[in-house]
Amino acid sequence: MTNNFGSEVYKRLGVRPLINAGGTQTLWGGSRLSSEVMGSMVDANSNYVEMEELLDKAGEHVADLMGVEAAYITSGCFAALALSTAACMTGRDRQKISQLPEIAGIKHEVLIQTKHRNSYDREFPVPGGVLVEVGDTDGCTVDVLTQAMGPNTAAIAYLARRDSDNSTIPLADVVKTAHAHDVPVIVDAATHVYPVDYFRGLAQAADLVCFSGKYFNAPPSVGIACGKKELMEAVADHGYIGFYNPNGRSFGRGFKIGRHDVIGLVAALEWWLTTDHEARHAKNEARLANMQQALEGVAGVGQMEIIRNETHSGSTLQVGIDAEAVGKDARQVVIELDTGEPRIRVGGGADSITIHAHTLNEREDKIVVDRLKVVLTS
Repeated sequence: MTNNFGSEVYKRLGVRPLINAGGTQTLWGGSRLSSEVMGSMVDANSNYVEMEELLDKAGEHVADLMGVEAAYITSGCFAALALSTAACMTGRDRQKISQLPEIAGIKHEVLIQTKHRNSYDREFPVPGGVLVEVGDTDGCTVDVLTQAMGPNTAAIAYLARRDSDNSTIPLADVVKTAHAHDVPVIVDAATHVYPVDYFRGLAQAADLVCFSGKYFNAPPSVGIACGKKELMEAVADHGYIGFYNPNGRSFGRGFKIGRHDVIGLVAALEWWLTTDHEARHAKNEARLANMQQALEGVAGVGQMEIIRNETHSGSTLQVGIDAEAVGKDARQVVIELDTGEPRIRVGGGADSITIHAHTLNEREDKIVVDRLKVVLTS
């Protein structure tokens, strides 16, 4: 994708565009769409379509790609988790569907390990679910989880983490324990889209598994719920199409999604599952290596390291900032990059900044290096 920095559509609104060297962040605009994804969305604009049919057919296609029984495209991972929670609470009972978020007579408790609590778990209460912590900050056991299940348990929420340790219950054991009591498991797997085999395997590992589309370069306002067919049908019932059901309106009207985004997600997922990720990471790592070389010997630049990881973003460049040498610390450097011209966003810590290459457009790596040199020497 060519650099179109400072495009007129932003200038006309008085909005300062930014160069994103800080990674895939919703607050910085989400994902960077490829020309292929953009082309598919333009093609979708050519015709109107029955959205229920599109969501059904696209869901079937996504399910085939992911190797799951069924899938449903949503307006982001938050929506996928909220709709999944509702599905576990009501099944396909139209009366209960129309009752939410009122929970009288409806199973509504969602168990979650205390160490899995996070800032994004607000989606579970949206349809009326009540989060019930199990275990404590030291961890949880299968026995504790089993004892917590009761007649009002609608589901168990599980946060997929790459840094899990043996203090929390592994997903496979959570699923086994839950299924012994006929309770479904919902997994928040928003960022867990790489490696591809891991992505697919996680999608198949529980009753409902939810992902954010922006991490595989789909439009930032889309996500996927994957899982068991019966539960996925209930997810669809709660979606915005279900709002128009005369036998009981769903709460999901606010989670509507357009035809352009549905097609954009399908195109992005097809690319993600078939692309040469080793070549993609190697290209981005080469860009980081060039940036590292260009910063060698610059006043204020301390130790630098290219850090390799097994996430969608690939490697990052960590640049140490020698505060004594330049009279400003890493946090001040981050602020100056953000407030300067052009506006640049990077990751930051107490004594270093972190640069991502996968979100940079062509030639922006040189702009980042040049601006960083100015900030450190002025």
